[in-house]
Amino acid sequence: MADTTQMLKGILDGCLLAIINEGETYGYELAAKLESYGFQSFSEGTIYPLLLRMQREKLVTATLRKSTAGPKRKYYTLTEKGRHELGEFIQRWEQLSASVEHVLNKGEIDR
Repeated sequence: MADTTQMLKGILDGCLLAIINEGETYGYELAAKLESYGFQSFSEGTIYPLLLRMQREKLVTATLRKSTAGPKRKYYTLTEKGRHELGEFIQRWEQLSASVEHVLNKGEIDR
């Protein structure tokens, strides 16, 4: 059976969009927020390729700013297209989640 990483592959984009929607943020902060929400094993190295793709797809914009703790940081914000994609993700997630819950709760399952 697939491990958790494979299951999360398609979900991580939506989660990143949701976190960025809360306010402008940078890569390390995204990784820390994911961890605070219970996601484990996501480093900046996992997140940056996704952010670069999201930039190419014009879902997020990035602004380079000075940091008080070292080199400049790239801060990400959602575009209008990104907000639309987040709404679409939420709809798809709610439908998928409800379907999975329905299957899992159909009968008593020994867990």
